Amino acid sequence: MTQRSPTIPCVGGVVHDDQHRLLLVQRANEPGRGRWSLPGGRVELGETDHQALVREMHEETGLAVEPGALVGRVTRGNYAIADYRCTVVGGTLRAGDDALAARWCDAAELRALPLVDELLDTLEQWGVLPE
Repeated sequence: MTQRSPTIPCVGGVVHDDQHRLLLVQRANEPGRGRWSLPGGRVELGETDHQALVREMHEETGLAVEPGALVGRVTRGNYAIADYRCTVVGGTLRAGDDALAARWCDAAELRALPLVDELLDTLEQWGVLPE
């Protein structure tokens, strides 16, 4: 009998600026190193999703956010990711410890980037693509 690896709870942030561009980070680590994705990461023991999201968003992007409603959930390998809408409440955009780069993307820029698998389709299904 094959033993399954444990599921790792993660969170991601869906953040739009006042021009309705979407915040993305270029991943510094596997899975998906060098590809662009929503910012986020693992939920640490004892954290709520919202606490983890505030911490991860600051670590990866330098931005302070206020988490909002759940947008959707995805599973990528052993990672169970809950993605939430977020509002920026402070900070300055910069690439943090788990990101090679961070940027706001409009629809054309999003489609031109090397994205993590299934990101474009998922964002479209959730109705959160940038303009």
